Amino acid sequence: MKITAKLENHFNYHAVTVETDGVARDVSIPGKVAGFGSAVNGGELLCLALATCFCNDLYREAHRQALVIRRVTVEASAEFRAEGQPGYNFQYKVHAEGDATDEQIDALIRHTDTVSEIQNTLRRGSSVVLVDG
Repeated sequence: MKITAKLENHFNYHAVTVETDGVARDVSIPGKVAGFGSAVNGGELLCLALATCFCNDLYREAHRQALVIRRVTVEASAEFRAEGQPGYNFQYKVHAEGDATDEQIDALIRHTDTVSEIQNTLRRGSSVVLVDG
């Protein structure tokens, strides 16, 4: 699976497109009121990536276990000390409701935590390479 995100920005224009295996979707993220840049910062998007990945994976894993989940809330957070410094203290909490016991839902959440791709990417680290473009 190949995933791509593209951002184009110039004065009073901000466009974001994401793509997975050739299927592209526009994402509505406003530009800064001042005219240049995004109104949403990368740290916020990184936390959103954690929350989104876990939400989708929880539904996927529930289906695999024949559990019905009807509602999921995921809140992810991180801290950043200063410009140019990496984030730390990444955390997330999950609340899920469905046609399953509290014990089944708790076990599902704990299992999903072990297979969520974005969580595992951050936990294991990955190289990021700037390529000529």
